Amino acid sequence: MSAAEPSQGANSAPAGSSAAAQPQAWGEHTRVSRVVNGLFALVVSAGVSLGCAQAPPAADTAAAPTFDPARVAKGAELAAIGNCHACHTAEGGQSFAGGRALPTPFGTIYATNITPDIKTGIGRWTEAEFRRALHEGVDRGGHQLYPAFPYDHFTLVSDDDVGALYAFIMTREPVAARTPANRLIFPASIRPLLGIWKWLYFDPGRFVADERQSAEWNRGAYLVEGLAHCGACHTPRNFAGAEKRSERLEGGDAENWHAPALLAASPAPVPWTADALFGYLRNGFDARHGLAAGPMMSVVDGFANVPESDVRAIATYLTRLPGERRNAAAPDVVAAASAREFDPTARHAPDRASEASHAGAASRDAGEIIFAGACAICHYAGEALPARKPVPLALATSINATDPRDALRIVVDGLHPQPGDAGAIMPGFAGALTDEQIVAVVDYARARFSDAPRWTNIADTLRKIRREDGK
Repeated sequence: MSAAEPSQGANSAPAGSSAAAQPQAWGEHTRVSRVVNGLFALVVSAGVSLGCAQAPPAADTAAAPTFDPARVAKGAELAAIGNCHACHTAEGGQSFAGGRALPTPFGTIYATNITPDIKTGIGRWTEAEFRRALHEGVDRGGHQLYPAFPYDHFTLVSDDDVGALYAFIMTREPVAARTPANRLIFPASIRPLLGIWKWLYFDPGRFVADERQSAEWNRGAYLVEGLAHCGACHTPRNFAGAEKRSERLEGGDAENWHAPALLAASPAPVPWTADALFGYLRNGFDARHGLAAGPMMSVVDGFANVPESDVRAIATYLTRLPGERRNAAAPDVVAAASAREFDPTARHAPDRASEASHAGAASRDAGEIIFAGACAICHYAGEALPARKPVPLALATSINATDPRDALRIVVDGLHPQPGDAGAIMPGFAGALTDEQIVAVVDYARARFSDAPRWTNIADTLRKIRREDGK
């Protein structure tokens, strides 16, 4: 589960109903007429009546159900696939007790306490109420849930899997922890208006398998489009915060990181294969793509504890969607990237016509000096280090991306294994380099290791990162 209010859900007709149209879980509607009618409804009724849930809350009685241990174990695996712990656990807080701040363009939403605490958690929720939250985006009291809790994906999840999730959550340790009030700007702060949002953008319904596809493909479609809610991060959103279904999995935002495109638009120089993606999702590393960073670290942590068959199904589905580049890169591409990486005499590429400015050249010259002093010890002589050999930067998605955000975050914060885990380490340079130096070294790395156009918004992006981090 991820996002904001008690649990997540998935929707739509299903990621797997049609090879050409992509999973029908994302059935298209006449959006223009919906918007016009929705605005009219807003004017007439102020949206209040649309925001009221039809079903009243159940009797306020505490239940103490017992659960089959096998059902609880299945729920634990599903919760790991859904990344529930990451969203519903505050930094330094107790598991599933909520309180984590989730930034959105409309303000901050705080993840709810989903432990079975009677007063501050969901201890009084029945399985039917839990299922309604995931499938319909409505809480026990009949209030609309914000889609930061991705019920637009969770609506696809089967009743049986929802029941297993419920069994797992209701057997966690109860934690008394009140969720802070959301801090949203007007009119997003008017919760009843979510009724209009759901009418425009939410298509409830369970997953339907595509009989033309294999069982493994359909399993992957069910998980990717439903519980794993990959599109919630990897799909861009419109002005209302809804996923742009016409640009599905073409890159989005996740916790102030850029989530790259997963299909043909992927910036990775080496196309993903099912085996490479499986290894990356399972272990957080692939020798031709790099290390998991940012929000992907918690995803990888979850996938390390679920059946291997489910991770393989996800990799199979994602690498067989229409438009995906399926052929592995020619050996000379990888060899050239390695040679480019470990040649200390190589300099950045000549200025392109669009980059022929004195300021740009000066920035890259300064960046080259900084890179030689701070980065070359690993990225030029990586074979000599006892840790895992760094992936050639020429192959790194962050260096080849359309957005400098991830490259900047890696330089600023570094890369670190999760507490208690072994793994590659890159120190953060937030305290060692000035912002001007960070901009210069990222500018240089882009020009030196990528053939993509120069980033022109590095300094502005770094300032935005500093504001987001409160630094």
